Amino acid sequence: MNGYTRAWWKEAVFYQIYPRSFFDSNGDGIGDLNGIRQKLSYIRGLGVDCLWLGPHFDSPNADNGYDIRDYRKVMAEFGTMADFDALLAEVKAAGMRLILDLVVNHTSDEHAWFVESRTSADNPFRDYYIWQKEPPNTWTSIFRGPAWQHDEATGDYYLHLFHVKQPDLNWDNPKVRHEVYDVMRFWLDKGVDGFRMDVIPFVSKDRSWPELAGRPQDTYANGPNRDAYLQEMRREVLEPFQAVSVGEAFGVSLDETPRLIDERRGELDMVFQFDTVDIDRGPDGWRPWSLPELKAIFTRHDAAFDRHCWPTVFFSNHDNPRIVSRYGDDHPDWRVRSAQVMATLLLTMKGTPFIYQGDELGMTNVTFSDIAQFDDIWTKNAWREEVEGGRTTAEAFIANQNKVSRDHARTPMPWTADGGFTSGKPWFALNPNFTDINAEAAGADPNSVYHWYARLIALRHDNSVLVYGDYSDVLPDDERLFVYERTLDDEGWMIVLNFSREESMFSTPTDFDLVLSSYGGADTHLRGWEARVYRKL
Repeated sequence: MNGYTRAWWKEAVFYQIYPRSFFDSNGDGIGDLNGIRQKLSYIRGLGVDCLWLGPHFDSPNADNGYDIRDYRKVMAEFGTMADFDALLAEVKAAGMRLILDLVVNHTSDEHAWFVESRTSADNPFRDYYIWQKEPPNTWTSIFRGPAWQHDEATGDYYLHLFHVKQPDLNWDNPKVRHEVYDVMRFWLDKGVDGFRMDVIPFVSKDRSWPELAGRPQDTYANGPNRDAYLQEMRREVLEPFQAVSVGEAFGVSLDETPRLIDERRGELDMVFQFDTVDIDRGPDGWRPWSLPELKAIFTRHDAAFDRHCWPTVFFSNHDNPRIVSRYGDDHPDWRVRSAQVMATLLLTMKGTPFIYQGDELGMTNVTFSDIAQFDDIWTKNAWREEVEGGRTTAEAFIANQNKVSRDHARTPMPWTADGGFTSGKPWFALNPNFTDINAEAAGADPNSVYHWYARLIALRHDNSVLVYGDYSDVLPDDERLFVYERTLDDEGWMIVLNFSREESMFSTPTDFDLVLSSYGGADTHLRGWEARVYRKL
């Protein structure tokens, strides 16, 4: 269609679940698989097509499940394998699909492979990881500090591009790659539909061990065998199962992205490219950004991808702050309106949209006041390096983290005005505004953010132009209005978004008819944080 090969995942809307923070069914304070089962009707009410389940594997939780101890076992806090099987069956019965988080750049240091690997230099599992007699360079961890860790058992050093308890696998060893493929087949045999692949471009290491030049991720994501390994993965596993793949392209530039997703190359189906979520990141932390900057990102992406490449659209996930606080206006007077604007952008832009749990409620960032309130290891490591190291003040550090911390996305889902996440003590404090922002209140209000998402998803499903149509920015330099068109054959749509509290004049062409307005009808002026969707007559 429109030169694209049709695929279910291009036409789908995905919904990401962070299991620990979704819903607790047994009162231990931790979200679990049965909790997700109990809330499937809520998810289905949005009209989404596929769930992305965050890591549910056995883990000691050094990085909230992204340090895996056993790929074929469910984390005890989340339930049992029988609970997973029941969840998968109910997801399918509800007409949805399920993809899993594949975390195979690294494992936990408690994984059986690493336990064996570190015992001696001649252990059969030694070459499952990356060992050196001495650090060959000064690489740093994404979570701060050195990426090479001395290990007392043999006196050698192992590589960890993330936490010290997350040693990197040696993908140059074909045994490792085929162990990974066997893990993938295990879950695909159960009936899952594919994988979101955590930092998958990192799997190939440059064994010349160059020193870093610029951001660490720019070196780590562009190893010499990356593409060959992804092509092998596709031949061995993804293609036989017709499984969808979504790679986290951290460190991959826009120019390099088509190498990963051009369907003629046989690597990944889609990637998460980081331009939109890096818009407010500067060398010293958060920085202000402008609407023309955001619009320019979409124009650049549209120009970079031909009909053989398919984009994703996302503004948040478990690693990023809340949409409404980051791109919108989380003041109580404007929270709902600006959340609706961002929902409209997400669900009418070209590409497959990914919703993160709670954004459909207009959840906001938390206002933290003390380092003890944070959970994220990145924040804690940064505190030690920046505050305890004397590089910045505690006040400045907390102020920056209130803009950028990953913990904003990890506060538990608010289900009722009493919280409703658990009958026990939650593993992490809920955002204090749960009394006003919760699923029960949103479900009862036909004008809520939740119901706006549902209307937009239904609109996208019913109109192929919002999926496969061409994209063009109408007012690229406007500081307050984001106006763009989607066109397919003779069909045309115009999306008009006001990114400000101020009213704005906007003269809609006479050959367009209003389909949706977040205010419920068109005025002569575009109202503050208003979203409108027009169809060409």
